[in-house]
Amino acid sequence: MVVDTTYTDKENEALINDLVGKRFRLLQILRMRGIGSKRMTIDEASPNMQAYMNSVADTTYANIELRPKGVLVRINKGLKNFTWVIPYYQLQLYHTNGISIHGQGRFVHFRNNQTFRENKGFFEKLLNEKVKYDTEFHSVP
Repeated sequence: MVVDTTYTDKENEALINDLVGKRFRLLQILRMRGIGSKRMTIDEASPNMQAYMNSVADTTYANIELRPKGVLVRINKGLKNFTWVIPYYQLQLYHTNGISIHGQGRFVHFRNNQTFRENKGFFEKLLNEKVKYDTEFHSVP
């Protein structure tokens, strides 16, 4: 689900909190050494995400925020901000010349550049949180 978060809206905030949980507490953020990624360049996106990308001449940037039950991919398109809400059970990551985030029939591929390499520790943290969620809520027979 993609939500326009340019302006604060209590309904959107409540919907996001229902899907992926409320933000981590300050003490948890300090223990985890941060819950957000640095700004990354979007290299490619699925056709149903093109409406949220900048035109051909402009570069589209995004960052990722961890939540207890999912992630928020915050996309900046000019002066507008869009948030793609992905619960962990729908999240898939593929490492192919950068990294691709897939979920809900959509994907975003981040360019393999300096800022992507600086986020390596963040992606390890994201995978650890996804594994922790999967082991807690989805038991394998």
